Amino acid sequence: MTTRGEGSYVDGRQWRSTIGAAQAGDRRALDELVAGWLPLVYNIVGRALNGHADVDDVVQETMLRAVDNLGSLRDPDSFRSWLVAIAMRQIRDRARRRTSEPPADGSGVQAADFAELTVLRLQLEGQRREVAEAVRWLDDEDRQLLSLWWLEVAGELTRRELASAVGISRQHAAVRVQRMKERLEAARGIVRALDSACPDLGSVTTRWDGRPDSVWRKRLARHVRGCAYCSGRPGESVVPAERLLVGIALVPVPVAFTLSLALGGGKTAAAATTVGWSAKVLSALTKPAVAVTAGATIAAGGAYVVTQTPDRPPPRAVASPTAASTARPPSPSPAPSRVELYGTVVDAVDSAPSATAPPGALPRRAEQGITATGAPATGLTHNGETVTLSGVGYFRVRWQIRPGERRGDLVMPTWTGLDGRLFHVASGGGHRMDDVQSGSVDGTTWMGGPSAGPAVLPSGTQQMWQNEYFWIDGTVTLHQNEGSADYNLFVQPSTWDKVTEDIRTGPAQGTIRYGLARDTGDDTTPVPQYLTRSTPADQATVRQRSRVTT
Repeated sequence: MTTRGEGSYVDGRQWRSTIGAAQAGDRRALDELVAGWLPLVYNIVGRALNGHADVDDVVQETMLRAVDNLGSLRDPDSFRSWLVAIAMRQIRDRARRRTSEPPADGSGVQAADFAELTVLRLQLEGQRREVAEAVRWLDDEDRQLLSLWWLEVAGELTRRELASAVGISRQHAAVRVQRMKERLEAARGIVRALDSACPDLGSVTTRWDGRPDSVWRKRLARHVRGCAYCSGRPGESVVPAERLLVGIALVPVPVAFTLSLALGGGKTAAAATTVGWSAKVLSALTKPAVAVTAGATIAAGGAYVVTQTPDRPPPRAVASPTAASTARPPSPSPAPSRVELYGTVVDAVDSAPSATAPPGALPRRAEQGITATGAPATGLTHNGETVTLSGVGYFRVRWQIRPGERRGDLVMPTWTGLDGRLFHVASGGGHRMDDVQSGSVDGTTWMGGPSAGPAVLPSGTQQMWQNEYFWIDGTVTLHQNEGSADYNLFVQPSTWDKVTEDIRTGPAQGTIRYGLARDTGDDTTPVPQYLTRSTPADQATVRQRSRVTT
């Protein structure tokens, strides 16, 4: 497969032969083309949408349209600008759909903050990290333009390609880019101020929920301009963003990313002769076979396509129906198999129960002992630390959130390499982390408050309690992924008796609320969010909606 050395995108002519072969129906060339250009598309879309849950869909739609219309590309040397223009159209189409349609459930879910992923995967520090985090404060239109300008400065695009993708002249592009850069620099000032020890900033952010938006951008930028501490610290030299981004790498495509390329929509070759390039592919694939292209599973011969996720076994290739096969009488329906319920219920956002309502009975599960290996004696207190839990029984994860150290968005811990079953059986500790602390006069919770600033959960994440209890039959590894917000996790084996004692301790014993029994006694008991059977290279990319069904 062609490798992408430094500057390889700038000289796209090296792809001429690959593009020509793919247009002629060469599956190996298609594999190389898609895998080679997927990172560029992923970076454009990911940064433009800031890691919104729609990123995967927009990337897939971009690649699908590129593959399906490759035959219409007359000049292979213009492939990059052609592909980038397709990506930008898909981004704009997605923006129009969002403004014209009522939001569906989960439409605001953040798959993974792209600014945070950029920092973590590229190991950015100092002012480079500051630029990546400032992107969160830009409006959608500026982020779309920045997604191209970032790659232009990094040497992956030209200004001509940027202007063409946006649909404006190079002169107009220069004006747009300059205005965007001014707003980016203002956002960098906000990031620096929030990371500083400004004595006056606390009073400004008292009612801020920690989520960047245009209203708070204006308020915080106004503070920075008028604050001697935030606007000019002695000895600090601010390097322009374009100098910081020169030569910066592309953010790698997540291991868990799956790309589904529906070539021909399941039509036979004869019926697909009017759909352009995909007809050439279908006519070339005359024998049933399976080709894997950048995570896409293509069952050749009939172009039956399914998406293969890391948590599920490979699908079986299915050939197109023939006249002979359709003439046979239908086979008897197989006997219904037992429905697998494990993993079909996943933790989700829930409301706090009545503080004075005792929990229901906690079903008793088998206990043969739990071993915890790999965790530091002080607990999981730093990004990258892990603990592996093995055996059959209960264990506790105790949360400590420290907004006084670092506030901002929480990057949730993730569970990987599950072998067996893991359930979220109960929540306790006397309070949820968003309960107001006893004796607080300003509404401070265990997530933070006016003086320290809040730690903010990703949209769609279930609110944690002080103590979270789990039951396992098998093995799983828990990863600490802290980013902007500081938190610690303390993990230790437990027992049914200890769990029951905890959740049944209520306000009469000095707690804020009783605990909560979540265990239903069967496989419909919820599994935690951010859980996978796979072992991705970047653990912070595990999906919020766990996929562990077998």
